[in-house]
Amino acid sequence: MDGARDVVLISFPFAAGVALAQFCPLSLFHLSLAAVAVLMLLALAGALRGRIWYGLLFFAAGVLCGSTGFPVGDSFASLGMTEGALAKMDELIRSIPFAHSKTNALLRALLTGLRDGLPRETIASFRAAGASHILALSGLHLGIIYLLLSKLLLLMGNGRVAYVVRSVVVVAACAFYTLMTGAGPSIVRAFLFICINEMMRHAPGRRKSPVAVWCIALLVQLVISPWVIRSVGFQLSYLAMLGIFVLFPWLDAFYEKPSRGWSPMRWAWSSMALSISCQVFTAPLVWLRFGTFPKYFLLTNLLALPLTSALMFSAVACLVLAAFGICPSWLVWVVDTIARLLEGSLAIIADM
Repeated sequence: MDGARDVVLISFPFAAGVALAQFCPLSLFHLSLAAVAVLMLLALAGALRGRIWYGLLFFAAGVLCGSTGFPVGDSFASLGMTEGALAKMDELIRSIPFAHSKTNALLRALLTGLRDGLPRETIASFRAAGASHILALSGLHLGIIYLLLSKLLLLMGNGRVAYVVRSVVVVAACAFYTLMTGAGPSIVRAFLFICINEMMRHAPGRRKSPVAVWCIALLVQLVISPWVIRSVGFQLSYLAMLGIFVLFPWLDAFYEKPSRGWSPMRWAWSSMALSISCQVFTAPLVWLRFGTFPKYFLLTNLLALPLTSALMFSAVACLVLAAFGICPSWLVWVVDTIARLLEGSLAIIADM
C-alpha cells in the first residue's frame, strides 16, 4: 500500500465499521472477531488481494474496535496538573478589570471552555447568528494558539536543532492545552492535525495531502476512542474540515490571487468560500440533528472570524502580561473593545 489513496481506503471502511458497531443496538464483538479471522485466513490463502482486501479487513477491524472500545477520553479532564492550570487561568481571566462586564465571561468561554458565566442572551445570540462553534472549544481556538506559538518560537532561529525544538515545544504546549480544557472531540481532532503536520514537516521529500492528514487523524482518534463517533461535535468537526480540504480549494480558485499586495475583495471571496465549504458539508447534519439552518452564516463568518482571531491574539497577550503584573491599560481596553464588537455584531445579526 502507498500514498494518500491507500490511507483513504483504510480509514473510511474503518470508520464505517466503528459507526456500525456504535449505532447498532446488538453487540457485534463475536461477529467482527470471526470476520477478522476469516479475512486473515483468506488473505493468507491468497484468495483476497489488493485494495479490496484492505478495505474489508479494516471494516471488520472497525466493527471489532467499535464493539470493544470504551471512553478513555473522559479521564483526561481529571488530571491534577491540568485541572490546576485551568483553575489558575480562570482566576487570571477573572482578575483583569475590563470595563464591560461580559468580557471576562466571554474570554473564559473562548480560552477555557467554561461558559457558566455567560448570560443566556449572549449564548442565544451566538446560536441564532450561527456562531455557536466560536463558544465551543474547537480547532479554531487551538489553531490560533498553535499559530501564535509558532510565530513566537521563530525567535529561536531556523537551524536544524531549533527547528526540531520548536516542533516539540509547540506539540507539547498544544497537548497540555488540549488536556487542560477537557480533551473534547473537536479539539482532539485539531491536536492530531497539528501532530501529523509537524511530523510531515520533518519528512522532506514526502508530499503532504490534506485529505491524507484528515484520514490519519480520523483513524487514530477512532482507534483511541471509538465511542466518540456518537458525538455531534466530532461529526461536525470532521465534516467541516473535509469541506475545507475538498471544496474550498475549488471555490477559492474562482477568484485569482493578485500578483502583488493584499486585495480586500480577494480576502472577502476567500472567507466566503471557506464558509460555504463548511456549510455545504455540515448543514445536512445540523438540519437533521437540530432542525435549524443559519441564514446569515456568510455575514456571521465575515465578521465573527476576524474579530474572534483578533480577540484571542490580544487576549493571550493580555493574559501573559497580566501574569507578570505588567499589562498596560491600553491593551485591556483593546481586548474589551474587540469583545464588545464581536458580541454586538452577532447580536445584530441574530435579530435580523
